[in-house]
Amino acid sequence: MDEATLIREAKKGDLTAFNRLVLQYQNMLYNTAYRIIGDPGLAEDAVQEAFISAFQKLHTYRGGSFKSWLLRIVTNACYDEFRRQKRKPTVPLELYTDEGEEIESPYWLEDTADSPEKQLETLELEQAIQRCIQALPLDFRTIVVLTELEGLSYKEAAKVIKKPLGTVKSRLARARSRLQACLQKVQELLPSAFRLKGERD
Repeated sequence: MDEATLIREAKKGDLTAFNRLVLQYQNMLYNTAYRIIGDPGLAEDAVQEAFISAFQKLHTYRGGSFKSWLLRIVTNACYDEFRRQKRKPTVPLELYTDEGEEIESPYWLEDTADSPEKQLETLELEQAIQRCIQALPLDFRTIVVLTELEGLSYKEAAKVIKKPLGTVKSRLARARSRLQACLQKVQELLPSAFRLKGERD
C-alpha cells in the first residue's frame, strides 16, 4: 500500500497500517529527536510519545506533507521532554566544503587514515562545535535541526513550530550568527576548507 492508503486505513483504526507508517518514519523522527534533545534514551521516549500522539490525532490530519505533520508532533514531544528534564540538548552540525560538498554527520570529520595528531585535532573541533550548539537556545536549535538537517523549507518549518515565516528566518539567522561568534573563539581548530552553511534561496 502507498502512504495515502496506509494513512486512510490507519485513520479507520487499522494498527497494522499505522505500524507500517511507524516503520517508515521512525528512524527520521528518532534522528530529529536526538538532535534536539541530545540523549538517546530521552529521544526514544519522545518518539514513542510522538507516535502515540500521532495515532490519537490522526483524525486531525487533513493532507499535505505527512512528514511535516509528524515532525510537528515529535518537535512538541521534544519540547515537553526538554521542559521535564531541563537539559541542554545537542545536535550535529552539517558542514560544507568550499566546493559546496556536504560532509555527512555524525561522522562528517572521520578519516581513519589520519595521523593520531590529526584525529585529536578533529575530535577537538567536533567537541568545540558541539559546545557551541549546546549554547543555543532550544528554539534556535530546533530551527537549525528542521531546516539544516531535516531539509524543511522555511515555510514547512514555520508550520511545524506554528510560528510566522519571519520568525523562522529571524531565529535561523540569529542561530547562525551565534554559532559563528562561538566558533571564532576556536578558529585555530577550524580548517579553512570548512564553513557554516550559508543562507538558502
